[in-house]
Amino acid sequence: MERTRSEPVAAAVTAGAHRAPYDVLAVVVAGGVLGAEARYAAGLIWTTHPGTFPWTTLLINTVGCLVIGVFLVAITEGRAAHRLVRPFFGTGVLGGFTTFSTYCVDIQRLVDGGHPATALGYLAATLLAALAAVAAGAWAARLLLVAAGLRRAGTR
Repeated sequence: MERTRSEPVAAAVTAGAHRAPYDVLAVVVAGGVLGAEARYAAGLIWTTHPGTFPWTTLLINTVGCLVIGVFLVAITEGRAAHRLVRPFFGTGVLGGFTTFSTYCVDIQRLVDGGHPATALGYLAATLLAALAAVAAGAWAARLLLVAAGLRRAGTR
């Protein structure tokens, strides 16, 4: 039987698939716990009553998006970070803190509760606020990196 050129590559990929990156998994889980706890605490401090605009979830998601904009620019265009920083903070902490699943549940509850206009407003406000927050965070981080002279050469 004749071997193709792609067989060694396929074998290497398959062999690598059996090795789990437990350190990455551990930091994502640890970060996720911290982020989810922070979100839970925010929900206890600023409660949202049924049928009302879910300001707490909107604020959490907007702040999380702002921070992710700053964070990703800082680690990709600023100083090099340890390889576990991004999965810990970006995926874990911010993934646990932001709550787009709750956003969807909030919309459904508003619609089911007879508040479709509020649901539509919340849907649009969250989308616009999240996108604006990521852009603002990235823009601010770039300005700060340039002002501090910390921007890596070769970044846009």
